[in-house]
Amino acid sequence: MRCPFCGMMESRVVDSRLAAEGTVTWRRRECDACRRRFTTYERVEHALPMVKKRDGKREPFDRGKILRSLRIACNKRPVSADELEAQVEALEREFALSGEREIVSQTIGERVMDRLKTLDEVAYVRFASVYRSFRDVGDFIEEMGKLVREKPTE
Repeated sequence: MRCPFCGMMESRVVDSRLAAEGTVTWRRRECDACRRRFTTYERVEHALPMVKKRDGKREPFDRGKILRSLRIACNKRPVSADELEAQVEALEREFALSGEREIVSQTIGERVMDRLKTLDEVAYVRFASVYRSFRDVGDFIEEMGKLVREKPTE
């Protein structure tokens, strides 16, 4: 592993742990040349489908885009970074196992909203407001009404 500080290729693993429910290996490394420490993460790379955008363009699946969107939607909400990572991992796994060569971006957005709805309703409304391009307060009220109607009574 190349040292990010001095560029040397030789480093040794000082500590290693499983993270994200065992789907990621976290490693603390030390460069043999400059003795500085750095962290690496290893995860299984799934064969993911290409994403077909609304305008017809195709691009590789990017887990970072989903994670950034979730972080924005969950800003100042009681949702941990580990929970967000787990949601992205689950979505990535779902799309990889689907066997599809191509997935429509709207499908990704809908699946993200499904997960947010159970994770945090406020984050769900935030995400939906951007994803569905809410025009005014009425759109917010309509979406929140749907949430209230779908919520099981206790």
